[in-house]
Amino acid sequence: MTKAKDLMVSPTHSSAWVVQTWAAFIISLGATSLGICYLPVNGWVRAYFGMGLAFTVGSTISLSKTTRDIHEAQKLAARVDEARVERLLAEHHPLK
Repeated sequence: MTKAKDLMVSPTHSSAWVVQTWAAFIISLGATSLGICYLPVNGWVRAYFGMGLAFTVGSTISLSKTTRDIHEAQKLAARVDEARVERLLAEHHPLK
């Protein structure tokens, strides 16, 4: 029978990967913001692009969280189904 500890295994990320993803996020956000600030347009256009950038970052974070939550829910449903099958197999007596 599968132990609960075996079912709760989750992948971990290396510290190098975490640093790389944060650095990529900060550099891309900073470079895009700097580009918007130095555009040769008036303030209203810069503000519009800044709002678009903020909305894009916020929606990207929401999308990644939603995708992760859906994936984790599917994993949980698969574990519940596996536990049901194991229980049915454990209760099944072929000679009865």
